[in-house]
Amino acid sequence: MFSNPRHAVIAGAGIGGLTAALALHRRGWRVTVCERAPGPPALGAGIVLAPNALRAFDAIGFDVTRAAGHAVPAAMGVRRTGGDWLNRADTAAMAARYGRPPLAVHRTALAAALTAALPDGTVRYGVAVTAVERVDSPQGGGPVVRTPAGDLTADVVIAADGIHSALRRQYFPHHPGLRHSGETAWRTVLSCEGLPGLVAAETWGRGERFGVVPLADGRVYVYATARAPQGYAPADLRAELRRRYGAWHDPIPALLDRIDPAAVLRHDLYDLAVPLPRHHSGRLAWVGDAAHAMTPNLGQGGCQAIEDGVVLARLLDADGDVPAALAAYTRARHARTDAIRIRSRRAGRVAALTHPLAVAVRDLAVRATPAWAAQRAMDGLFGFSPA
Repeated sequence: MFSNPRHAVIAGAGIGGLTAALALHRRGWRVTVCERAPGPPALGAGIVLAPNALRAFDAIGFDVTRAAGHAVPAAMGVRRTGGDWLNRADTAAMAARYGRPPLAVHRTALAAALTAALPDGTVRYGVAVTAVERVDSPQGGGPVVRTPAGDLTADVVIAADGIHSALRRQYFPHHPGLRHSGETAWRTVLSCEGLPGLVAAETWGRGERFGVVPLADGRVYVYATARAPQGYAPADLRAELRRRYGAWHDPIPALLDRIDPAAVLRHDLYDLAVPLPRHHSGRLAWVGDAAHAMTPNLGQGGCQAIEDGVVLARLLDADGDVPAALAAYTRARHARTDAIRIRSRRAGRVAALTHPLAVAVRDLAVRATPAWAAQRAMDGLFGFSPA
C-alpha cells in the first residue's frame, strides 16, 4: 500500500516518542527511534493512564490492557496523614462519565509493549541525537539528524528527548528553560505480598505527599514528594523517608520497610518557566516533556505526551504537507498543554502548603467539594478526543 513510505526520525524512546512512533507506523510511515540510553531502563515506576490517554491509544488501535499485560483501575482518592479521607474516588462514576476509569500500569511494561508493536530494529539504543539541521531548507530535502552512529535523513523529526531536551535548547536558545517547583520526588515499585486491600490514594501532609497505586502483578507503585532544594539527596534515604512519613497511616510504614534505596528513582520536580513560542520548527516537532514539561500534580505529563503523539500522527497524513501539518499540530496542542501545565503548577502549590492554618483550610475545602463538582472539574482533562 505504501510503496515509498516517508521517514520519521524520533529522538527519545520514552512514552511520548514510542507512542508517536507507533501512531506513525500505523499510518504507513517508516520510523527510526534514536535513544541515547544503552537499553530499556532497569528501574521503573508506575504510570496512571487517565481516560484521555486511553482514548488516544484507542484511536491508534493500541489496547493497553492486552498489550501491557497488567493494568488495573486506579481512580485516586486523597487522605490525611491520620488516614481519614478528604475525598474518595468513585471508579464506577468515572467509568460512566468518561467511558472507563484511569488504569495503572508499570511504565517499563508499557514502553516494552509499545516497542513490541513496532517493526524489529525500529528503536536504536545507544544512539543519541546530537543535532538536527536544515529543518527549513529552501533547497529541498529533509532534515539531517546527527548521531554518533552516522547521519540520518528524514521527512520529519520528532523531538521526544525529555524534560532537559537538547533540541529544545538548540532551537529556542533564548527560552528561559525549566523552573524548579521547590519539590523533590522519590518513586519505586514494591511487592505488596502480605498487604491485602491496598487502594489507590494520595496522602497529603504539610509540604509532603505519599502516593500508593496498586498494580496488577502483585506489586505496588509508591511515590513521595517533599519540599526540598534542588539536588536534595540525603545520605541515608531509608532514614529520611521514615523520618518524613513513618508516622503516617497504614500501610505507609509497612511500605517504607520494603524500600530498597538502590531501586528508588529520585527527581527534582520542574516545569517550563514559560511556554515555548510553538511546538514546531519547519519539519521538526516537539512532544511530551520536551514541548511542555509540567509537574506531575495532575498525573498528566505522560498522558499529554500520548495525546501529542497520536494527534501529530493524525495531522501528518502520509501524503500531506509536513510543515503545514506541524503548524497545525502547534495550533492543536499549544493552548491545551500550556493550560494543563499552569493548572498542574497551581495544584502543586495547594498540595504542598506547609502553614498549619493554610493546610487546614485546604483540607476543609477538599472535603467539602461535592463529588459531582470534583468530577466536572476534570472534564477538561479527561474529556479529550483525538478526533
